[in-house]
Amino acid sequence: MLRSLQLIHVAVPLKARIKHASHDRVVSDNLIVRAELASGHVGFGEGVPRDYVTGETISTTFSALSGFDAARALGNPDEFAEAVGRVANIDLPDTLNDPRQMFGNAARCALEIALLDALGQRFGKSLTDAVRLMNRPGLTIHDSPRPVRYSGAITAASSRKERMSAYKMRIYGFHQVKVKVGVEGQDDEARLAILRKILGRRMDIRIDANESWPAAEVVDRVAPLLRFKPSVLEQPLPHAELSALTELRPRLGIPVMLDESLCGVADAANAIRDRTTDLFNVRLSKCGGISRSLDILAMGFRAGLGAQLGCHPGETGILSAAGRHVAANVGGLRFVEGSYDRHVLGENPVVEDLTFRYGGWAPPLAGPGLGVHVDRERLARMTVASKEISFG
Repeated sequence: MLRSLQLIHVAVPLKARIKHASHDRVVSDNLIVRAELASGHVGFGEGVPRDYVTGETISTTFSALSGFDAARALGNPDEFAEAVGRVANIDLPDTLNDPRQMFGNAARCALEIALLDALGQRFGKSLTDAVRLMNRPGLTIHDSPRPVRYSGAITAASSRKERMSAYKMRIYGFHQVKVKVGVEGQDDEARLAILRKILGRRMDIRIDANESWPAAEVVDRVAPLLRFKPSVLEQPLPHAELSALTELRPRLGIPVMLDESLCGVADAANAIRDRTTDLFNVRLSKCGGISRSLDILAMGFRAGLGAQLGCHPGETGILSAAGRHVAANVGGLRFVEGSYDRHVLGENPVVEDLTFRYGGWAPPLAGPGLGVHVDRERLARMTVASKEISFG
């Protein structure tokens, strides 16, 4: 049923530099996969390889998918439910051979979404239908897709730009905002004092350290920030020191969310066993796609943990659409990030504008597959390199 894959390296221009404690960038190097079925139906998927998260690069994603017989894995299913089951069971050898089950996740994510998009068009089904078919014990699936309310984000920028961002977040009606902390040379206590004053007492503010604080310092780093009532602390320690959170987490005075230390099912199982977290930050690309992300969310919910559906800065409307389908159908998500498209991207290959509206609200998507269309001319302008893989 699968005729061909096209692997596309795109350089996505960003409107402004995105900076946090681990990295900063003005261009996002993403993988887009174009899948064509024997029926002629075409689907698109996206992954965002980050070497400092899952160890992947554009080169490794090309290698992972070039050596994988995706046509054999998909087979020739007669109906959509069977097709979704086959896609959900796809495992890349690179991921299976990795103890953390994360290397190859961006590649798998792009492949999975591309296949589901194409298959949805072939069978007249939406990715919403696919999400519902991937239900797992522990998940709550809404009776029908619901509007999604996204949270805002304030990156580590100049004081003036941060203040402007905070005013925009408040005026635009957001109810949740994430603030990046832990960047060298910045006074987080002074920053949060200003931001809390601008955002107001009712705004839910969570802080994200992006692995910036060593275990020996984390309690002292967090203590002066607690008076600003942050709701969650995301990834305070480097992954290499993660085990220290078993003892430190109860002393921090704030719930902890794992991000860089939550990249696969193995990470999730270890975090639950070692009690290193209160919430999971699940991002489709770093976690291996929709099916693997649902596996991780279900594990967390069964263990009584909270959850955020996150995103990667620089992802295009393809991943925004996939995340929208998950967020519109899965209950219990405490925070949702994504659909920053028009605010962040200098160019977007997707025709539809998926940017959230006032208050961070966005409607569920309809139509077959992802429910969005890729502009071939825009995609061509962003393309750095591509590779064709034919089957049959």
